Amino acid sequence: MASNRHLGRIIALQTLYEVEFRQEVEDNSLSVNEVLERNLSRYEKAVEDKTFVYELVDGILERRDDLDAALQPIAPGWPISQIARIDRNILRLGLFELLHRQEIVPPKVVINEAVELAKSFGSDNSSKFINGVLGTALRTLVEGEEPDAEAAKA
Repeated sequence: MASNRHLGRIIALQTLYEVEFRQEVEDNSLSVNEVLERNLSRYEKAVEDKTFVYELVDGILERRDDLDAALQPIAPGWPISQIARIDRNILRLGLFELLHRQEIVPPKVVINEAVELAKSFGSDNSSKFINGVLGTALRTLVEGEEPDAEAAKA
């Protein structure tokens, strides 16, 4: 099932990337469901849990502004709009799972999956960036550690 979920995350990421791109170019023909259905159809026989993919895409799109607002203080040197589109969507995916899917996927698995997506689809430094931002999100947003506590450890 784990590899099936990994593939589900890849499909979700592809969908989120395309949707964001098409929204930015003001594509009036955009239908999120059509994009998702097309992407799912490519892996029809390999993806057993399509509900998982739908829940990821729908949940992230519904909470995109909130996710971005939560990410901004964690990566203050990088305005959300200046983060590479693929990295931005990997961060949203990871943060969504950390905040809203803890009962389904353990936090360390979420971060590992996001790092693997970054290694596959991001730039050379994406995986380190994703790991750092989501690690901070886990400590501060999920576990409730104060942001200054990390600096005090150094």
